[in-house]
Amino acid sequence: MVKPRDLGRVIDEHPFFRDMAPDLRAALVCLAVNERFAAGEHLFREGAEARKFYVIREGQVAVEVEPPVRKPIVLETLGAGDVLGWSWLVPPHRAAFAARAQTDLRVLAFDADCLRRAMLENPQLGYAVLARFVPVMAHRLAAARMQMLDLYGPAVAPKDKPAKPKVEKAVRDSKGRNRSAVAALEGVKAEAAATKAELKLAKKGKKADKAPKKKGK
Repeated sequence: MVKPRDLGRVIDEHPFFRDMAPDLRAALVCLAVNERFAAGEHLFREGAEARKFYVIREGQVAVEVEPPVRKPIVLETLGAGDVLGWSWLVPPHRAAFAARAQTDLRVLAFDADCLRRAMLENPQLGYAVLARFVPVMAHRLAAARMQMLDLYGPAVAPKDKPAKPKVEKAVRDSKGRNRSAVAALEGVKAEAAATKAELKLAKKGKKADKAPKKKGK
């Protein structure tokens, strides 16, 4: 079992949190647990409820899509220093992709429900977490788009051999996943901008309160 003090050290040293304010990193310690996965084991499946996100300490993870008519397609391989899982941030909180350990794996797992509550209670923590996840989401979506282009376009089925209905459905499903993920990303960007604006207003209010009041003549 990893002690809280050791968890704090791991969070402090992990690239995803390294430039985060010390008090915000400290707030994350109580939300994290150390977990291990064996090679071949799934961390989560596509469409499953997104209950956690992970920061990878050791090992490799395949980020996959699971088409109904073929084997899982690897979009990207992640390793130590990477972060995994962003669907917990936005409703309906369902995993956009699957994740499978390619090697024995050590991660820190963060409880999504607890973290969402902590972010609402502490806007600075919320903004810091959102600011780090937006690039992750954008990168993951770009990887998915490139893989889908490789698989489904620009090749065209011969005129005398129309595409099979199952293949057409797979294409529609993949496009639907990308549209949903893009909409989720836009929602996160808007929420991050609103949180940043609230923080600026709060800072201005504090400065106004501290400013010396002029005495009347």
